[in-house]
Amino acid sequence: MQTSNPFFDDLARLATGAAGAFQGARQEVETAFRAQIERFIVDLDLVQRHEFDAVKALAAANADRVEALEARVAALEAALGGAAAVSKPE
Repeated sequence: MQTSNPFFDDLARLATGAAGAFQGARQEVETAFRAQIERFIVDLDLVQRHEFDAVKALAAANADRVEALEARVAALEAALGGAAAVSKPE
């Protein structure tokens, strides 16, 4: 037969309340920590991924243009018989 004991009921309510308070405190600490990390990252002045990808694509396109222009210059130099040959920096 089970009887209701007010001491155990109060103890269970106290434990439940403490668990809720700890959960709330944990969430506040997490929020503060995330805000601090975000401020730290902003202070580092890092480039964002989409900006990096855009510059990388632009550099790749320019590298292709440079190769095409180098080939064109080489063809023109060959057509002129090498008279205007310029040493190419490596």
